[in-house]
Amino acid sequence: MAEPLLERFSFDTVFDGAGNVAHGAPRPKRYFTVDEVEAVRARAFADGEQKVLGEISALQARALAEISKHAEHGLGSLAHVAHAHREGSAALALACARAITGEVLGLFPRAALESALAALADEIESEPRLIVSVSPALAAVVGETLSDTAAAIGFAGQILVREDADRIGAAFTLDFGDGAASFDPEDAALRVGKALEAALAAEGMHAEPLHPGGEG
Repeated sequence: MAEPLLERFSFDTVFDGAGNVAHGAPRPKRYFTVDEVEAVRARAFADGEQKVLGEISALQARALAEISKHAEHGLGSLAHVAHAHREGSAALALACARAITGEVLGLFPRAALESALAALADEIESEPRLIVSVSPALAAVVGETLSDTAAAIGFAGQILVREDADRIGAAFTLDFGDGAASFDPEDAALRVGKALEAALAAEGMHAEPLHPGGEG
């Protein structure tokens, strides 16, 4: 192991053999000119200013970090509130739509069946027979409507109306041999509700931002 290097002892002031100073440490200056004092003062002021500015910058950075943290927390809370509001609005709109649909189908129970026949005109045009399954209440009033609608779309085949006790209200099934079509207001409402829930869940907290005053 190498021995540590030892520094020799030295004196600030060294005398020669005649007693004269051979080497001496510089003495601190005790007197300064006005210009020197002003230069020292300016340098000290600049050093102090830089130190204070650095401290201020550090304080500003910490303050901005705190503001950012609180703003992020606030925006996160706002996003949850906005999402809950969208869910509530969607549920209310769906409930209103179901209520309105129920009233309309109650007043015009044959309207959905007529629309379905008109939409399927090309598919059933050459079919020899059309089987219509409806609720007992709808079966009592749908006969004439089916005949008129069939004539209007050019369907010349046989129409058979069957009562189905499991069907309620305006629900029906059209069976035309090569295919079938069904409508159930309750099932349709459930499917719309599930689709809406899935859309809101997929959207999550990443919906379009809220713009105060309606500005885009």
